[in-house]
Amino acid sequence: MRKETYNTKGKNAINSAIKVFSNGFTIKELKDYLDSNNEKIGQTTIYRIIIDLENKNIIKKYYDENNVAHYKYVKDCESEHHFYLKCIKCNTITHIDCECIKEFSAHVYKRHKFLLDTKNVILEGLCNNCNKFF
Repeated sequence: MRKETYNTKGKNAINSAIKVFSNGFTIKELKDYLDSNNEKIGQTTIYRIIIDLENKNIIKKYYDENNVAHYKYVKDCESEHHFYLKCIKCNTITHIDCECIKEFSAHVYKRHKFLLDTKNVILEGLCNNCNKFF
């Protein structure tokens, strides 16, 4: 039997709030934002909802250089062949909807016998703003 899911006030508040953070957020930043907007949601509830959103591929989880978990709302994409670019300096994540990941995935499989999940590929490097300093 399928478990029913409900839209609660807390879920709706979190779904709206995650879209505000263009460069991603930590749980603490999300909690602070919700508190400042008079949305009193417990941290355990926030974690539970965030895990659910991550499992549904609505947000992506990534880690900064200090191993702190960050999350980013990622737009729904109609193509199953897309990937993300993560800046290792400013932690921004950019969604890339490009068929080139199909070729890369085919190469990895043919040459290295490893099948990529092309919906969850995150490549790390420096964004245009941060690479100006090098």
